[in-house]
Amino acid sequence: MCRRNRRLRTGAIKDPHTMKKFVLRVLFTSCVLGLTKADINGLSKPERNYNGVERSYCPANAYVGNQPINRYDSSLRLRQLRSEMVRVAAVQGPALDGYIVTSDDEHQTVNFVSHGRDGPVESETVDPHDMRREFLTGFYGSAGEAVVTINKAVLWTDGRYHVQANHQLDCNWILMKRGEHEVPTITEWLIQEFQNRSEVRIGANPKLISAFTWEAWEVELANSSVRLVAVRNDLVDLIWQVGRPEYNPHAAYPLADKFSGKPWQEKVQSIRLEMEYSSADALVVTALDEIAWLFNIRGYDLPHTPVLRAYAIITHGSLHLYTPRQKILRSVDIHLKIDSCSHANCVKWHNYTDIWYDLKTMSQIWNTVWLPSPYGHAPGASKEIYNSIPPEKRLAKASPIIDLRAEKNKIEVAGMRKSHLRDAMAMCDFLAYMEEQYNLDSEGWDELQVARVANEVRYEQNNNRGIAFPTIAGYGPHAAMPHYEPNNLTNIKIGTTSTLMIDSGGQYLDGTTDVTRTLHFGVPTDEQRKAYTRVLIGSIELSSLIFPSDLTVDQLDAIARRPLWSTGYDYMHETGHGIGHFSSVHEPPIGLSYFGCKNSLTGCSVKLKPGFFLSNEPGYYKENEFGVRLENILEVIPADKLIHKGSRFLKFRDVTLVPYEPKLIDVTMLTPLHRRWLNNYNKRIRKEVGAELKKNLKMRAFY
Repeated sequence: MCRRNRRLRTGAIKDPHTMKKFVLRVLFTSCVLGLTKADINGLSKPERNYNGVERSYCPANAYVGNQPINRYDSSLRLRQLRSEMVRVAAVQGPALDGYIVTSDDEHQTVNFVSHGRDGPVESETVDPHDMRREFLTGFYGSAGEAVVTINKAVLWTDGRYHVQANHQLDCNWILMKRGEHEVPTITEWLIQEFQNRSEVRIGANPKLISAFTWEAWEVELANSSVRLVAVRNDLVDLIWQVGRPEYNPHAAYPLADKFSGKPWQEKVQSIRLEMEYSSADALVVTALDEIAWLFNIRGYDLPHTPVLRAYAIITHGSLHLYTPRQKILRSVDIHLKIDSCSHANCVKWHNYTDIWYDLKTMSQIWNTVWLPSPYGHAPGASKEIYNSIPPEKRLAKASPIIDLRAEKNKIEVAGMRKSHLRDAMAMCDFLAYMEEQYNLDSEGWDELQVARVANEVRYEQNNNRGIAFPTIAGYGPHAAMPHYEPNNLTNIKIGTTSTLMIDSGGQYLDGTTDVTRTLHFGVPTDEQRKAYTRVLIGSIELSSLIFPSDLTVDQLDAIARRPLWSTGYDYMHETGHGIGHFSSVHEPPIGLSYFGCKNSLTGCSVKLKPGFFLSNEPGYYKENEFGVRLENILEVIPADKLIHKGSRFLKFRDVTLVPYEPKLIDVTMLTPLHRRWLNNYNKRIRKEVGAELKKNLKMRAFY
C-alpha cells in the first residue's frame, strides 16, 4: 500500500485544475517509487548452480566400459597438480587452496573473455607447447578455464563447446556452461566454495592472464577470504615433463610490400604519431599478430596463423624486437635492418626472455609507458607485463595497431578480393567433386575425408600458405556442435538423413578466408529446410543492409538474428568477427554480438569504416540431431554517396562467392527482396568464379 506524500509544495501553482493534475502525478510517482523500493529491498541475489550441469555417463563407476571414446582419464595429472599446489618449493610460499589454468599463452593469443558470465568472443589456437589446459583436462576446445582445488576440478567454457566439453571431460570434472544464467563466474564459485574458510590462496600464472582479467578477479574477490596469488613457476609446466611438444623451430620471413601495401617504416611512423598524441615515451607490443603486421613479417609460431613468437618495444628513437635468434634469418635481418642498428628506423634484436629485464631497467628513463588494454577481441597485455612497469608510469590504453590494421589499405583490399575469388574457385571445385564422388563411392565419405579434401584443394591455389584454422566438418549430431573438429575417435560417415556443416578457410599471401556452408545428400526434412532458410534470410538481411557510418557493430547483430528470434531460438556465438589480411582469422576489434556488449572486453563502440572486413555467420543448432551455419566474409564499402546531416552511409559487399545448398532452401519463406538478392549473388558466382574455373580448366565445378 502506498503512503501519500503530504508535504506537497503547492504555493507556486495557482490554477486548481493544474494543481489537481500535479497532485495526482506526485501521488502516482510516490506509489511507484514506494513499490519499486519495496521490490528492491525484497530482491535476493539470483540463484546460481555451483554444482555444474548433469554430466553424461557420470559417475564413471556406473558406466564402466561405456564411457565416450574420446574421454581421457585426468586422475593422475590432477593428483600431480595437487601435489605441486602444496609443495612450498613449487609455489614459493604457503600451500595453495586452488589453482587456475587458462587456455592462454604469454601473448594472450586465445583472445577470450574470461571475466563475466555473458559469453565469449572468438579465439585462436595456441602452440601445442602452450596447451596447458588441454593437457590437464583432456578437453580440446579452444576456449575454457579450469579451477582445481584440493578436492574439486571445475571447467568453464562457452556455448560453442558445451556439448564437446561434456563428451571430452571425464567424470573428475564439474562442467560450467558459461553464458547460461544460472552459471556462476569463477570468482562467484570460489567465494561460495570457500565461504567458511579464512585466508584462502588461489594461485595463477600472471604471464598467462591479462592484466584486465587479473585485476577484475581481485576486485570481485576483495570482500571475501579468497586471495589471488601470483605463481611464476607454472605448476602445469612442472608436471608436464614427458611428451611435451617443442616450439616450432621454423624461422620467420618478410612479407613483400606488394602484398602488405605499405613499408613497415611507414607503419612505425604512424604508431609514433599515436604515441606522441598520447604523450607516451614507449609502447609495449605483446600480441603476435600485431607484431607481424607492424614489421611486415610472418612466421610459423601458431598453428594456422602466420606469426612470429616475439615481443616488441617502440620508442621515439628506437625499435626493439624480442625473439629467439634462430627465428631471424638473413632475409629478415636485411628487411628489418638489424645489423649494426644505430638509428630510429632500424630494429634491434634481443633474446626472447630479455623482455622482462629490459622493461624494468629501460622504464627507469621513461615517464609514460603505453601498455595495451582490452579492446574488441584483444584482451591487452598480461598481468606480468603490467607488473614490470611502475604503476605511476603506466598508460593503460588499447593498442594503436588495432584500428590502423583493421582498415585495410588499397593493396590489402585488392588482395582480400583476389584471395577470396581463388578460395571460392577451390570450394566450388571441392563441392562439385564431393557430390560426384559421394554418388559413386559405395563406401561413402566420412568427416575426416571431407576435411582432408577441402584442405587439399586450397593447397593447390596460387599464393596459398595453408589453412586458416582446423577445418570443421560435422555431420548430423556433430553439425550441432558449432566448433566440432573430426578425429579418428569421433569420425563418422556422411549419411543422407541429416546436414553436413563445413567451416573452413585458407591463408594466402594476399589475404585470409573463412567460409561455412551446410549441405545435405538426401531429402531434407521440413524442419531442416525451415532452419536453413531462416539462417539464410538472416544472412541476406545483414548482407543487404545500408546503414549510417556512426552505427556501432553490436547494433547490427539483431538484423541477422531476427528470423530466428521470431521462432524463439537464439545461437550462442557471435554473428560476426573481424578477419585479418594473411593474419589471424579472428581479428580485433570487430565483434557482432549483442550479448558480448554486457562486458567491457568487447568492441561494442566500434564503428565500421570502408576497408573493414568481417564475417556474417548466423547459425541454428539442434543438439544431437543437426546444425546449420552459413558464413560469408563482408567488405565494408561506401553506400553510393548517401549522406544525411553529415553522416555517411555504408553497405556491405560479399567477397565470399560460394553457392548455397538449393535443396535446403524453402523458397516460399523468401520475400521478393530475398529472392532478388539470391539471384544476384548466384549471377556473381557464375560470372566471377565461373571465369576463374574456366581459366583453370575446372569445368566440373562450372557446370
